[in-house]
Amino acid sequence: MTPMLRAAEDTRISGRTVSPLWVVIALACAGQFLVVLDVSVVNVALPSMRTDLGLSATGLQWVVNAYSIAFAGFMLLGGRAGDLYGRKRMFLVGLALFTLASLGGGLAQEGWELLVARAVQGLGAAVLAPSTLTILTSAVPEGAARARAIATWTAVGAGGGAAGGLVGGLLVDGLSWRWVLLINVPVGAVVLAGAAGWLVESRAGDRRRLDLPGAVLVTAGLATLAYGIVQTEAQGWTAAVTLVPLLVGLGLVGLFLVVEARTKAPLMPLKLLRLRAVSSANAAMFICGSAMFCMWFFMTLYAQNVLGYSPLGAGLALVPSSLAVVLGSKLAPRFMPVVGTRNVAALGTLVAAAGFGWQSTMTADGPYLTAIMFPGILMMAGAGLAATPLAALATSGAAPGDAGLVSGLVNTSRVMGGSLGLAIMSTIAATRTGDSTSAEAMTAGYALAFRTSGVLLLAGAVLMLAWLPRGTSPRER
Repeated sequence: MTPMLRAAEDTRISGRTVSPLWVVIALACAGQFLVVLDVSVVNVALPSMRTDLGLSATGLQWVVNAYSIAFAGFMLLGGRAGDLYGRKRMFLVGLALFTLASLGGGLAQEGWELLVARAVQGLGAAVLAPSTLTILTSAVPEGAARARAIATWTAVGAGGGAAGGLVGGLLVDGLSWRWVLLINVPVGAVVLAGAAGWLVESRAGDRRRLDLPGAVLVTAGLATLAYGIVQTEAQGWTAAVTLVPLLVGLGLVGLFLVVEARTKAPLMPLKLLRLRAVSSANAAMFICGSAMFCMWFFMTLYAQNVLGYSPLGAGLALVPSSLAVVLGSKLAPRFMPVVGTRNVAALGTLVAAAGFGWQSTMTADGPYLTAIMFPGILMMAGAGLAATPLAALATSGAAPGDAGLVSGLVNTSRVMGGSLGLAIMSTIAATRTGDSTSAEAMTAGYALAFRTSGVLLLAGAVLMLAWLPRGTSPRER
């Protein structure tokens, strides 16, 4: 059996036994699945939440935004905390917060209680998500085995996002909106028990204190940026409520970089950004997230608002796409040693771009096979092919002592890219649709969003071929 933790000069490991590798991978993937699932699973429950709790339209929007802003804002802090205080410990802390907040949200009797619970869920997810990838990459030596493990992690995470609509539809139709959140409690408890018993602790070798000024600045900066991005959909890009947080967020991130350049024990050593594998893979991850994250959102709207599917029917319609992203993620490690990690990332991006181009030909009365199924399979198979090599490249570029930070950076790039992309694509679609509520007008707006995403992916593929290193070995970084 492959040993769980590879020896590293600057990594200290505690524990007396070595856990089976499949158990470690299963636990890490289960944590990632919960985190990603909760980004999308509440969407189909929003109308029921509004009716039951008397939420306003703005309050309903914040059921989703409270989670995503806290998730994006605290991600780097969660990753560095895992390096310094223990990856297993942060996994348990993050999952416990996430599970307790899910319970609180499911039992909420007032709108504000639900919003607070969603924000705490996002905080728990930000602590948990970096640890899932770090535990996995620490357990598996760099090379083909790690690529396969990352492929599994990528597939499970992508499958969580894809399954959100289906799971939410089943729970809302069969039980109530509360079970969209309460389902996390028994699952979280099982994963917590397994992690406590099977995971082995690891952390960076030194006892540096957490860079609190840097942590406050980057968290406030990313959270403020995320808030501004979220406001664009409702207020537009020129409104003060949008511009002010965007400018303040950029200023805080700039100040964070200044502080990190001068402090002795930075939260994020800027030398990491000088590593080609880290900087290029994260830039590519940001672009892919910006283009691809909107797929589930617009496909669900198209299926329900234009083609007349029920929430459950829309979730079932996207099942082939969910399977495609898993297949793409699992095929990527087989192609990477043959054609190169960089080339697989670019190939996956081009496949996804073809799917987005096909989807942009959608009509108001399109048949399921050519309007949803086949283009959806192309989009998500390409997404799976691209995500695995990008994650492998990003995590291969840093020392083991920075593994948690790099994992947090990967997740931050993807989440922030997705938030920005969804805001931009929603604005593009709304501008094209205008005030019309006809099926044809809505279809034209969705089609333009898919066309724009396809062009962005083509540009991303060119960037990958020009900037990404050829592989994950040290000589190729």
